[in-house]
Amino acid sequence: MLDWMAELGDLTRVRMLSACSEHELSVAELCAVLQVPQSTASRHLKVLLENQWVMSRREGTSRFYQVDKDALPPTARRLWKLIQQQCSDDGTLRDDEARLERVLLERQTQSQAFFASSAGQWDKLKVELFGNHFDVSGFLALLDPSSAVGDLGCGTGKTAELLAAFARKVVAVDASGAMIKAARHRLRQHSNIELHRAQLEDLPLEDASLDVAFLNLVLHHVSDPLRALREVSRVLKPMGRLVLVDMQQHDRNEYRQQMGHVWLGFSQGQISDWLRQAGLAVVHFVNLPPDPSSKGPSLFVATGQAHEPALLQ
Repeated sequence: MLDWMAELGDLTRVRMLSACSEHELSVAELCAVLQVPQSTASRHLKVLLENQWVMSRREGTSRFYQVDKDALPPTARRLWKLIQQQCSDDGTLRDDEARLERVLLERQTQSQAFFASSAGQWDKLKVELFGNHFDVSGFLALLDPSSAVGDLGCGTGKTAELLAAFARKVVAVDASGAMIKAARHRLRQHSNIELHRAQLEDLPLEDASLDVAFLNLVLHHVSDPLRALREVSRVLKPMGRLVLVDMQQHDRNEYRQQMGHVWLGFSQGQISDWLRQAGLAVVHFVNLPPDPSSKGPSLFVATGQAHEPALLQ
């Protein structure tokens, strides 16, 4: 206990833990939130890592840090909770929270800036990166013709257009105005498709309104994937399914600058853990063989299922 108190007896480390309690942050992002030089941030992170207050994950050339509350001993968790309560009104931590919001917004802004300038080339770019037939992998879960289906992160509407022939209703959602404009033009002949401009983390849909939700190459653009998956879980009907297609982990760091990628793919463990935390059962996780004509990373398909009503009690 005395060792833990010594480790948390520095305000900078308390501020770091507070910032990393809910979000995974890079060293550069922590420097922006705390307004400290990188040498200071690295020195304190070393202490927190060595004593298991935070965990780290390497992605490309970057390393990200987050508090792993489940890995902390129960007494350490109680100590940290007490410190959080005592510091809840601290002005420095409130300032950190405001800067953290700006850092997270900047992540999203970089992704949206890419879409705003690339709507006209998006379909061509996806084909160049992933080939012509990657969409089909997401449709192995056969649809009931009476289904209400969500194409969440619909882009230019290509997937929604394919789904429209197999579902009673398709709800297409995207955060980019340029993408929605392109989708509206593509889908103008389909009467069973609704288009909405909205963030995945705040879907304009009622609870339990979708039978199936598709997230097709969109999660790597989301700054907080767990929050988005929890929102998808909310709008799924009991026993409804999420079909998630995205990139396996890779080291192509240039995608961050070129296309506004927030995440360099995902591992099976990462996706499975998020699905469970979002309240979904993991049904499948399948790594897909690369398309010979594709230039991008390999893909995977993950399927999550909402629980029966009785299991939600």
